[in-house]
Amino acid sequence: MFHKVLIANRGEIALRIIRTCRELGVRTVVAHSTADAHSLPVRLADESICIGPDDARASYLNIPAIISAAAITDSDAVHPGYGFLAENAAFAEVCRACSLTFIGPTPEAIRLMGDKVQARAIAREAGVPVAPGSEAPLKGPDEAQRVASQIGYPVILKSAAGGGGRGMRIVREGEDIGQALAACQSEAGAAFGSAEVYCEKFIEGARHVEVQVLGDRSGMRIHLGERDCSVQRRHQKLLEEAPAPALPPETRAGLYRAALAAAAAVNYVNAGTVEFLVDREDRFYFIEMNTRIQVEHPVTEVITGIDIVREQIRIAAGEPLGYRQEDVRFDGHAMECRINAEDPDTFVPSAGRVTAWVPPGGFGVRVDSHLAAPCVVPPFYDSLLAKVIVRGRDRAEAISRMRRALAETVIEGVKTSIPFH
Repeated sequence: MFHKVLIANRGEIALRIIRTCRELGVRTVVAHSTADAHSLPVRLADESICIGPDDARASYLNIPAIISAAAITDSDAVHPGYGFLAENAAFAEVCRACSLTFIGPTPEAIRLMGDKVQARAIAREAGVPVAPGSEAPLKGPDEAQRVASQIGYPVILKSAAGGGGRGMRIVREGEDIGQALAACQSEAGAAFGSAEVYCEKFIEGARHVEVQVLGDRSGMRIHLGERDCSVQRRHQKLLEEAPAPALPPETRAGLYRAALAAAAAVNYVNAGTVEFLVDREDRFYFIEMNTRIQVEHPVTEVITGIDIVREQIRIAAGEPLGYRQEDVRFDGHAMECRINAEDPDTFVPSAGRVTAWVPPGGFGVRVDSHLAAPCVVPPFYDSLLAKVIVRGRDRAEAISRMRRALAETVIEGVKTSIPFH
C-alpha cells in the first residue's frame, strides 16, 4: 500500500479521497490553488501544498507544479479525482516517468478511449453495438452532409477529443450542417485543443445508461451494475439513480456483457464507466468510456456496499480485487441529486459566500460535500456544492426519501439547484 497520496483535485471529491485514504492508513496531501487555501479538504488532509493561483490552468491543470508538489511532499501516488487532469494521458505518462503511481488506468487505455472516434472503432471490433455514424473525423461540410444523408437525420456532431456537451450539436436539417460543423470545430478546438468532429445518428428519446466496471492487473474484470443518468441539461448530468428503472433483464444483461467487452478490448485496469444510449425499443448503443471515477459513483456504492475509491487505490497499489462477479450483490434503489451553486431557473452560476449550511440526515441518507459554512464558493471552478444520495428498498421509497432530504437541506448565501430538484 502507498505511503502518501497527493490529491490533484478540489471540492467534494478531494474530501472523499481523504476519507478513504485515512481508513486505509494512507497519508494525504491536497494540492490546491490560492482560491482553495481555506477549504475543508485542505484543513482535513494530513498536508497541503499550494500549486498556483486561482486560474485552473496555472494550478489544477499545471502538470509541472503538481509533479513538483508530489516530489516536495514525498508522495508516492497521485489521485486525479474527476475533471481537470483525470483523463489526461500525458499527465499519467509523466507520473509514470517520475515513478509516481497514477491512481487510474494506464496512459494507453486513457488515450485509446479518449479519442471518441477511435473508441467507437474499438467497441465495434469488440462486438459492442455502436450507433451508425462516421468512422473517422469529418474532413469538411461536404463529407458531413454525405454521412448525415446516409444515416438519416437527425444527427449529432460531437468533438472527438472531448465531452461534457462541448463541441456538440444536434442537426435536424441538411441545410444546417455546415454551420453546425463549423461551430463544433471552433468550440472543440478551444476546449480540447483538437478541432476533430465526428457524426453519428441522433437517437430521439434515448436514455443515458452507464455501467461501472473494475479491473485489476491480473485481468480480473467485473461490473457493479448500471446507473441511469438521463436527467440532464446542456448534456450535464443533474440526477442519477441505480439501478436503471424499467430496464428489461435481457437489455441489462446485454449492457453488462458489452461494458466488460469494451473494457477488455483496451486491457482496462482500475475503475471506469462505459456509457450507452438505450432507445425506446430497449436497444443500446455505445457512447464512450470514462476512464476515471464518476461524480455519480455513490449511487453504485450504496446499493453494492463497495467503496469504489478504495478499490481504485487498492488496484493501483497492485492488490487483486479479491472477489468475483458472483460475489457482488445489489440491494435496494439509490438516487443522487447534484446540488450546484446556480440559479435554479436559468442555471447561471452563483458564486459567493455560503453563510449557512445544514445538510440533511436520517436513515438512508448520505451527503458528499466540502461545505463548511461560512465559506466562499469561488467563480473559477465547477459549481458543485454537494451530492445528496439516498437509498430506499425500492424506487418509490428512494424518491420519497429524496424529497424529504431536499426539503430539510439549507444552503444560504448563494442560489442553488435544490428548488429545481
